[in-house]
Amino acid sequence: MANKTLPFSQEKLKRIVSQYGTPFHIYDEKAIRENARRLTQAFAWAPEFKEYFAVKATPNPYLLKILREEGFGADCSSLAELVLAEKSGITGENIMFTSNDTPAEEFMKAREIGAVINLDDITHIEFLEKVAGIPDLISFRYNPGPLRSGGNSIIGTPEDAKYGLTKEQLFHAYKIVQDKGVTRFGLHTMVISNELNPDYFIETAEMMFDLVVELKEKLGIKIEFVNFGGGIGIPYRPEQEPIKLEYVGEGVRKAYEERIASKNLHPLKLAMECGRVITGPYGYLVTRALHKKEIYKNYIGLDTCMVDLMRPGIYGAYHHVTVVGKEALPKDHVYDITGSLCENNDKFAVDRQLPRIDLGDLIVIHDTGAHGHAMGFNYNGKLRSAELLLKEDGTVDMIRRAETLEDYFATLDFSKL
Repeated sequence: MANKTLPFSQEKLKRIVSQYGTPFHIYDEKAIRENARRLTQAFAWAPEFKEYFAVKATPNPYLLKILREEGFGADCSSLAELVLAEKSGITGENIMFTSNDTPAEEFMKAREIGAVINLDDITHIEFLEKVAGIPDLISFRYNPGPLRSGGNSIIGTPEDAKYGLTKEQLFHAYKIVQDKGVTRFGLHTMVISNELNPDYFIETAEMMFDLVVELKEKLGIKIEFVNFGGGIGIPYRPEQEPIKLEYVGEGVRKAYEERIASKNLHPLKLAMECGRVITGPYGYLVTRALHKKEIYKNYIGLDTCMVDLMRPGIYGAYHHVTVVGKEALPKDHVYDITGSLCENNDKFAVDRQLPRIDLGDLIVIHDTGAHGHAMGFNYNGKLRSAELLLKEDGTVDMIRRAETLEDYFATLDFSKL
């Protein structure tokens, strides 16, 4: 069972709020670093292991810098993410660029900074060659389709997902780039998101290792690295269990020995591109109860809305809610916890049993360290909140200020009206 606690006391949080106001996202640096080391240690047996942090999960350069210091690279899928990685000191083959429907300028930037380019479609070979040139190292994203069961509402089942190459296309693609002079090859897949079954990731590794063997046997291609993607979930609900990274690492090790080392394909570099499991549990959305409404249901309106956390609104996702200072009180009230957006799905919790909430109470929404602030938007003219970092020494830094009306109107020229 996941233990939903806070990395700060009520008194500490009040001091933070008095300085920065609400709402804001706050990230726990110490916990993020410790978790990053757990993943690295789980694959310490591998000939070479690289975690490319999924920038889309939490695209803040201060967090990327922390993860770079822990040996992580960056998984990027857009021009802005490439620039964020570069400004965070992550360059060259420490960046894996995996995008889809990619415009020319993004391929050009990836080539400029020496990122590993992981192509999403066989037609992108010709496009890349035309706009940026073919690098010496190329990777392809594999979509196993019906050969791999699973999937969910976030990424879809493999055969319904827009990503990657079929197996037949994959073999053809490697032959094409081989004929164009490419001498270094990578292999990638990403077939699940927010999955809590650890065996799924071991089975994916087995699938990919078998593909490495087949590529060697049929095309004579020696794959340099295999990237298993991300998708490791986190226990959003208290009753859920977190994935044991050590179990996954050991399962992949056994598969490596059986399928790679035994076929004389050792050493093979291994990579992942986790995001959610690295930072997700260690981010918190801090807000305040602003209004109470009692009609057909009981509502608590917060001083934030889904521009700061979309997941409950678009996925119906669960996020745990703590009423600060009332953790020990009975959960004898039922509320919908809402924001102020003019959309009825702007709810952080529906029919949630909580202690009595009074106006002004501080509310903390858990597990917002990935796909929280990152998915923000400006519908209704709403402005995204600040991001704070709870540092290892207990101090707090603002690592992104809140948006202002000036930011919102920056792209408009009112003088022409």
